[in-house]
Amino acid sequence: MHRRAAARRRAASVVESAIVYPATFLVVLGLAVGGLGVFRYQQVASLAREGARWASVRGGQYASETGNAAATQQDVYNNVIKPNGFGLDPSRLGCTVTWSNNDNWPVRISSDNGAATANTVTVTVTYQWLPEAYLGGLTLSSTSVVPVAY
Repeated sequence: MHRRAAARRRAASVVESAIVYPATFLVVLGLAVGGLGVFRYQQVASLAREGARWASVRGGQYASETGNAAATQQDVYNNVIKPNGFGLDPSRLGCTVTWSNNDNWPVRISSDNGAATANTVTVTVTYQWLPEAYLGGLTLSSTSVVPVAY
């Protein structure tokens, strides 16, 4: 009778393991994929900050003083976003760049009251992330706004 009780305990352990192991595996897999998602979002946010910083010092005043052309959206993508997007698929990576004033000068003088306001550049980076666990895709997006400084 002692052997029969030991066999039942072993069978109970197998059943418990069959229930617990898959659940544990899914939790660990979910944590790993979630961590990768946070990592990818941090990359996108960093690219937006770097793109805005780069564009903010290459505006209209930069162009007139250096003789180089002012930054365009394609310049920001080619010089900052694409080269620094390590591990990101460039075909799923995009950016938009807008200046608060089309001439890209650091200060804009209001015609109404003569007040000076800082112009800004806004860079939005988007990435179509496909999680490594082949779950549905997700669009990661980050926006950075920086005053034009040159």
